[in-house]
Amino acid sequence: MKLSIVLSTQPASFNAVAYKGEIKENLDKIKNLHYDGVELAVRDPELLDLSDLMGLLEQVNLPVPAIGTGQAYGEEGLSFTNADINIRIRATDRIKSQIKLARKLNAIVIIGLIRGRSQPGISYSRSETWLIEAIRECAIEDANVKLAIEPINRYETDLINTVNSGMQLLDKIAKDNVGLLLDTFHMNIEEPSTLASIQSAKDRMFHFHVADSNRWYPGAGHIDFGEIFELLYKINY
Repeated sequence: MKLSIVLSTQPASFNAVAYKGEIKENLDKIKNLHYDGVELAVRDPELLDLSDLMGLLEQVNLPVPAIGTGQAYGEEGLSFTNADINIRIRATDRIKSQIKLARKLNAIVIIGLIRGRSQPGISYSRSETWLIEAIRECAIEDANVKLAIEPINRYETDLINTVNSGMQLLDKIAKDNVGLLLDTFHMNIEEPSTLASIQSAKDRMFHFHVADSNRWYPGAGHIDFGEIFELLYKINY
């Protein structure tokens, strides 16, 4: 098991990001902290100087295990379930752009808040249908790039809050390159048993996020990370 930390490549208002701002300086900090890799939060790949970014990553010898996409929702309001079809199309196109970036970086693409949430006057069923259609369309863009759907707590979205609902969605999408990202912060809110949920999803888990109950670093809240990491090792994550 290898450890990475999140770095935002572009300005973002979202506070739960470990590093954002000057990329080179932060990559050096992350390397000096002996992390094995760096998860990049990318709002829009088209705004990146990819050659420069890849050069900096090569200099510090840090692989990129995953690309976070939530800033497209947080900063621009793009989502798969917006009532406006043009916004849904833009959201899908944005993830396709992320997929191209992920292929170059050998990373997975995280499907977090880009899913959006059910809007007034739109049924959950309709929203879920839009969500499934969008993820399927993205999944076939490049079967070699994995997409990881993150169950997110009810206070941020009404779409896919639990590990079980995430697995049910995977069954409906039915694409081998679509799996789950589990996050201890969200599981602490939604899961009756974090350990049981990890165990149930072990064969469909592409990525794992670690944050304490207050969304700070492990040890700043009340989650028992000892038993969580013991289980992750046991299931060969």
